[in-house]
Amino acid sequence: MAELVLGPALRHVDASSATVWVETDGSCEVGVLGRGARTFQVGEQHFALVVIEGLASGASIPYEVALDGVTVWPEAGSALPPCRIRTQVVEKVLFGSCRAAKATPGEGPDKVGPDALDAYAVRMQALPEEQWPDALLLLGDQVYADEPTPRMKEWLARRRGGQEPEDEVVSFREYAELYHESWADPEIRWLMSTVQTSMIFDDHDVRDDWNTSRTWREQMAEQPWWRERIRAGLASYWVYQHIGNLGPAELARNILYRKVIDAGEDVQGLLEDFAEQADKEVDGRKPTRWSYRRDFGRIRLLVIDTRSGRILDGQRLMVGSEEFDWIEENAAGDFDHLLIGSSLPWLMPHALSHLQSLNERAAGLPGWRGRLGEKVRQAADLEHWPAFRASFERLAQLIHRLGTAPDAPSTICVLSGDVHHSYAARATYVHPTKSEVLQLVCSPVHNDPPKIFRLVFSLSWATPIASALRRLAARRGISADPVQWHKVSGPHFGNSIASLDVKGRAARFTLETAREEQGLVKVAELNLPVGSE
Repeated sequence: MAELVLGPALRHVDASSATVWVETDGSCEVGVLGRGARTFQVGEQHFALVVIEGLASGASIPYEVALDGVTVWPEAGSALPPCRIRTQVVEKVLFGSCRAAKATPGEGPDKVGPDALDAYAVRMQALPEEQWPDALLLLGDQVYADEPTPRMKEWLARRRGGQEPEDEVVSFREYAELYHESWADPEIRWLMSTVQTSMIFDDHDVRDDWNTSRTWREQMAEQPWWRERIRAGLASYWVYQHIGNLGPAELARNILYRKVIDAGEDVQGLLEDFAEQADKEVDGRKPTRWSYRRDFGRIRLLVIDTRSGRILDGQRLMVGSEEFDWIEENAAGDFDHLLIGSSLPWLMPHALSHLQSLNERAAGLPGWRGRLGEKVRQAADLEHWPAFRASFERLAQLIHRLGTAPDAPSTICVLSGDVHHSYAARATYVHPTKSEVLQLVCSPVHNDPPKIFRLVFSLSWATPIASALRRLAARRGISADPVQWHKVSGPHFGNSIASLDVKGRAARFTLETAREEQGLVKVAELNLPVGSE
């Protein structure tokens, strides 16, 4: 009989439908609330995404998972609260990024400190259901493919005998083990079975500095293991993360998804061929779209792919023109709050922002100066929105246009991670917006960097340094920033989780940091619009 390996993960939920994702150890029929889905096979693994339609709106519905008619979840004797699907109005959204796997028993103290999402799940179990979050947004680095834990290194060593890099995963099965290590944690597994979860990748979900530049791609292409690596990385992302971002109607229209569930045989080759074509998107071809949109009542969530869709030749673009057209089209509408999910921050500490724009200019120079600029880019991770200046300005213009429209939302918040410190920054324009515009960053959830980073990030907010770099940027011909911003909270350090609580056209941003033996400690709270009660 098949057994449950991972999940259930509650993914896409709306007023009348939900999807539940699972991984099993063999082919079987997966049942949830009377609906079923046959597993599909990818190499050694089996998966299913159960689509459940016709649910009552505004309800909280406990559910179980059965494999071939035998109930396997909740686990026998579990003390955790029943998992449930909630088709109620979304008013509380959790978000964060950069969550490395926890240390396993016997490995000693966790070197990067307590896991903020795990701490949230522990606290949540004791809360009444009406205080639970309604949605979770994971903004990248859900796994670290190039920074395996000691347990993962041992597991890799037992399986290998070829030319693979010692400390990195390569194959689909190896990527799968990263997800097992991260998502099988009992508290995380329960949280993801109960709170609908949306996701987007960042670089470590594939490899550090993924698609930083054309030079980086050429360097990777020279590695004998890279082709298998990128095929497996994107195929595993499609299975473990991407398909759960899609609703029933989108799944029904998705040609690849239909091929996968109708295949009746191992689809690893099909998915990896697709992944290889998707990787060529930076060359101007566009086989897929990883960006997506969710509507939570009067809240619109627009999640942007800032990695796979980059244009790295000619005018560098964070997002290709066709993709940006889609973003602009889906950013318009009638809603009270627009949340733009971007794994990489749009508005950064001023010194880092100006430095990235300067580096983009330097890396494009001929000869040794361009080569030096490229080395600095890769060494210092200078690859955020300001390092793609045209895209940085186009996003600023889009947000200004939305914020000054007759039906402007109350708030426009860019939700981000990646930079291993958390902050809130308020944006202003020469021609003011009706909307409150903010950059909200929560990073890391569980991967606190060396303490020297704290000094660097603190200094990057310093006005004298930023002013000097802005003057240098002007001398290098870099246009004036189309938007101004100032920090209203932070920088905050440590493993953290953020939330947005929405009531009508008002919202509240809260940041909590995990502390040893204290659990979560509130370190920031901000009413939106800023200054409101």
